[in-house]
Amino acid sequence: MVSQATSRHDNAVEEMLTVAAVARRIGVAPATLRTWARRYGLGPSSHEVGEHRRYCPGDLAKLTLMRRLISAGVAPAEAAEQALAHTGEVKIEKIIKNFQVRQDVVDAIVNAANILDRNFVESLIRKDIDKYGVIDSWQEVIVPVLVIVGEAWALTGTGIEVEHLLSETITSVLRDHTKTMKTPINSRPVLLASVGEELHTLALHALHAALSELKVECHFLGARTPLSALSTVVSRSAPPAIFLWAQLPKNGDPIYFRDTPEIRPAPRYILGGPGWDREECADVAFADDLALACEQIKQALGA
Repeated sequence: MVSQATSRHDNAVEEMLTVAAVARRIGVAPATLRTWARRYGLGPSSHEVGEHRRYCPGDLAKLTLMRRLISAGVAPAEAAEQALAHTGEVKIEKIIKNFQVRQDVVDAIVNAANILDRNFVESLIRKDIDKYGVIDSWQEVIVPVLVIVGEAWALTGTGIEVEHLLSETITSVLRDHTKTMKTPINSRPVLLASVGEELHTLALHALHAALSELKVECHFLGARTPLSALSTVVSRSAPPAIFLWAQLPKNGDPIYFRDTPEIRPAPRYILGGPGWDREECADVAFADDLALACEQIKQALGA
C-alpha cells in the first residue's frame, strides 16, 4: 500500500513540467521561455544543480499570465512585473489543450512584418486561419508573433511601426472572417464590448471571429463602450451572453455588469482581460483564453 506521503510526492513530481511541455501548454517557443527567464526572472522557481529545469504550477501560472498580458497588448517588461507579482497557481490537469507553435509560419510573418510587407503578412494569416481555424491560429501563430514583436520593441525601443502594422492587419483579417458566417445558431446576438475607455480590441476581434466560425451571431460594440451604450443594447436586444473586455485596471469596473438593466432571462456575463479585479468580480465568470471564452458563450446559448 502506498503511503500518503509517497502519494503526495508522486503528485508533486507529476506536476513539474519541462521547458518544452510548458511551451506547448501556453503557446510560445521554448526559446521565448528561456528569454523570459534570463531577462525578467520568469524561470523555474527552484532548480537543483545537475538536474533539468522544471516548472511548478506557480511558475506556470506566472508564465500563462505573462503570455496573456502580452497578447492583450501589454509591454513585455510591464507584463513581466505583473506576472512576477502573481501568487496563484494553475492546476496542470485543468489546462484544456496543448498548443504547438508553428515556428516556420511565425518566423515568416515576423520577417514579412519587419520589412512592412503587409500583403504577405495578410496572406499568411488568412491561409493559416482557413486551414486551422481562428482559435488554433490565434494561439499557435498570432500570439507567438505578437510576443516576438513585443519583445523586440521592448529590447530596442524601435519597431513600433511593425507592431501597428501587425495589429491593423490581424484586425482586418479577423473582421473579414466574421462576414463568412452562414445561418446563426442563436436567435438573439451575443454582446461583445471593450468597456470604459478601453482602446484595446484585438483579443475581442479574435473572439468575434472565433464565434463566427461556431455560427454564433454577435453585436460587436468594440472600443470605449460606456455604460449607457451597454445598457441600451442590453435592454433592446436581451443578449443571452455578454463578454466584457478590460485590459487596464482603470476600465475593469464592476458597474459594467452590476448596473446594467435587469432582463429576463438573465444573460451570462463573462469577463476577459487583465484589467478586472478577480476578488471584486468573484461572482462573475472569467475566460482566460479564447477557447474558454467560446466555451462559456456556447454554454450560455445551450449549444
